[in-house]
This record gives sequence, structure tokens and C-alpha cells, in this order.
Amino acid sequence: MTYFFETYGCQMNFAESASVERLLTARGWTPAGSADDADLVLLNTCAVRITAETRVFGRLAYFAAQKKRRSFFLVVTGCMAQRIREEIRERFPCVDAVVGMFEKQVFPDVFLAAEEGRPYVPVEEIPADGTYFFAPSSYSEGAFQSFVPIMNGCNNFCSYCIVPYVRGREVSRNPADILAEIDTLGSKGVREVTLLGQNVNSYRWTQGESAPLDFPDLLDAVAARAAEKGSVRWIRFLSSHPRDFSGKLLDTIAAQDSLCKMIHLPVQHGSTRILQAMNRGYTREKYLALAEEIRARIPDAALSTDILVGFPGETEADFQEVLSLMERVRFASAYMYYFNPREGTKAFSMPDQIPEEVRKERLARVIGLQMKITAEEMEKRVGKTVDVLLESVSRDNPRELFGHTERGEMVVLTDALDPSLCGSFVRAELLCLRGKTFRAKISAQ
Repeated sequence: MTYFFETYGCQMNFAESASVERLLTARGWTPAGSADDADLVLLNTCAVRITAETRVFGRLAYFAAQKKRRSFFLVVTGCMAQRIREEIRERFPCVDAVVGMFEKQVFPDVFLAAEEGRPYVPVEEIPADGTYFFAPSSYSEGAFQSFVPIMNGCNNFCSYCIVPYVRGREVSRNPADILAEIDTLGSKGVREVTLLGQNVNSYRWTQGESAPLDFPDLLDAVAARAAEKGSVRWIRFLSSHPRDFSGKLLDTIAAQDSLCKMIHLPVQHGSTRILQAMNRGYTREKYLALAEEIRARIPDAALSTDILVGFPGETEADFQEVLSLMERVRFASAYMYYFNPREGTKAFSMPDQIPEEVRKERLARVIGLQMKITAEEMEKRVGKTVDVLLESVSRDNPRELFGHTERGEMVVLTDALDPSLCGSFVRAELLCLRGKTFRAKISAQ
């Protein structure tokens, strides 16, 4: 039997999809070429923005029509499944199973129903605020990179964000399980891992008789284990909250060579007044001071960020503070979006909502500025010699290999190279830029 995954949203969703896919392959299922050919279709959904939910509703309407022509099993999971499960069931009776965030232990029963060609009937209803279960592994077969979830949920309650309401309060994963997964990934040839959480800086393990373990302690332990086993060389993490970015964490990043010096530090806005309305817990000045401290301690560090414009009450003067902050920090990249009211959040009913055409116009200006900054910062990198993790043969030329740098920059090696080098690190000279991809050659150094 065959399956097909459609995953929407954040890296955590992709990690969770990979863990569910491992359950399927262990049962003998194989991936289908497309959703139209699969015996089982799974939609792992996102509820952060209304646009993501709208896309899923469109897909469910498509699959409802498909169900009239052929038989297949349809599953909806993820944040939408947690937030509006009853609405999904009522609007789309074609959905065979809706699996919320805290009931993923039912997947074997769901798959058994699909295998036996019968309806899935829950044995018991799992409480909406139940326990979150971390999968033992999020590895995808043959991958040189892998996500490793270390915590789930969020306690921050930013006024625009629905994540705490669908993923629940913060829960940290047992460090022994994290290290065991690092061991497994290394044994399978994974060379780079990304530790995941809605706010990794809040990681804290206090169970057992050992001393409490915070996020910098965990990073030290992961780096030591990776060095001991000798396969995983690069370690990243997403996402970190500026309010919780401690001096101890900065010391750890500076001291550990395996920790990539590409730091994602979501600012969301450049106006202290708007940041306060967002309930972000820091000011413009504190964010700028943190960025300067990072650059002072780690001169080669690159920063990426998230930027949200069009928040209720945002004036043109507030918006100009976004642009000026971007000019000062000069982010290597940014995820940029405009405010989408999410029912259930504080910002949904705030006064002075910004018209959509204004939100879109401001977003266009932010994107234009960031594209300019990114191009200028990347141009400065031409001529440098850097480490590159080779991932695959280039789609455009079988005599070239594709990879990425410690900063996550895309690189094509122009030398005639052996595909067996995929999964290895090489020193490469960045020759020029073609769009957002560097052309490079193996360095003689």
C-alpha cells in the first residue's frame, strides 16, 4: 500500500511528518508519486496564519471530489486538527481520521484501519490538553540533514500568535532521548542536525536526581556527543526568543565550533510601542544591543529573523522603525509576513486594525529592502573560502554538485565531481553569485 504526505507550516511539522512516515515504512507502506495515486493521504496542517488554513480547506475540497471517483484513506493531523477538529469533521465527512496534537499515539490504529479497509473508530477520546509525545526519531532515509525536536509548546502568548493555544504549554524532551537520537542519526550518515522548538531558549530539564539542564547545557552535551561519535559536524537550532537569549547561550555558541554561527533571532518589529502591544517582552533598544553583542563576540555570525508588519495600531512612523532596524542589523535573510487576525488571540479584537491593502504595501517595502540587503551581504562573501556540505547532484548539470554553507547559503560546485562526495564536507572558494546561489570551486587550501 502507498501513502502521500502534504506538510504545511514550520520545521516542527516537517519533523513530525518524518516521524509518522517512519511508522508507515516500518509497517511496509511505500511512498506514492502523487496524492492522486496514494492509498493513504495525510495532511499535516498549520494554523499560524489563515492563509495556511485556507489552502488546506481547498485541498480537502479537492479530496472530497476525488473520493467520489476512487477509494483512499484521508487523514488530517497537525495544528488545524487540534484547533478546529469538529469543524473539519462537519465540513468534510470524507476525512477518515482527524488526529490532534496530543493524540499521535493513535496513528497505529489509524493505519490498521486503512490497511483493513474499514472506518477508523477511536477507542477513546484523547483530552485536548493531553500529553505531548516526542517521536524517537524524525530521520528521513538517505538524508544528510535531520531535525531533532527538543521541546514543544510555548508559554509566551504573543498577542498575535495562536501557537500556545494549539501546541499547549512548553514541555522539554528528555536529554537522554535527544542524545540517543543524535547517536542514531550519526550512525546513518547524518552530518547536520537542527534542534527544534517553538522557543528553544526555554528548554529546561529538571527531572531525576541530576542537576537541572538548560539550553546552553544541552548544546554542550549535544556538541560533545557529536564530537565523540564523529559524524554529525554542524548543529543548528530554531527558534530562539530574543528575550531569553542569555549571555551563557552566547558563550556556548562562541566556544563550540560545531554550533553554526547562523542565528535565527526573530525581531517581529522595530517599534518598541508595537513590540509591547505584541507582548514580545523586549524593546527595540534591547534587541539592537543583543545583535551588537552577538556580532562583537562572534564577528562572523550571520543573523536571520522574522518580521511582522501591519499589526493593529501600526503607524507609518512605527513602520519606518522596522526599516531602520533592518538597515542597522542587516539580516542575512528574513521571513516576512503581514498581520493575519487569528480568532482566539488578543490581537484579533484589538482596535485600529490596518486595512489589508496597507498591510500588503508595507510588506512589499520590507521585502524589497531585505532583498537589497541580502544581495549586498552575499556579494561581500564572493572570494571567501568556506566549508560546504555537499548534498546532491545539481538538477541543472550532472557534472556539478549542490550543497550549502554553515550560514545556509546555497552553493553549486562547478568542478567535475564524483557524486559519491555527497554527504561530505569540502573547502570551496565562492567565485560568483547567480541569483541567490553561489558558484564555487574546490579550494586548493
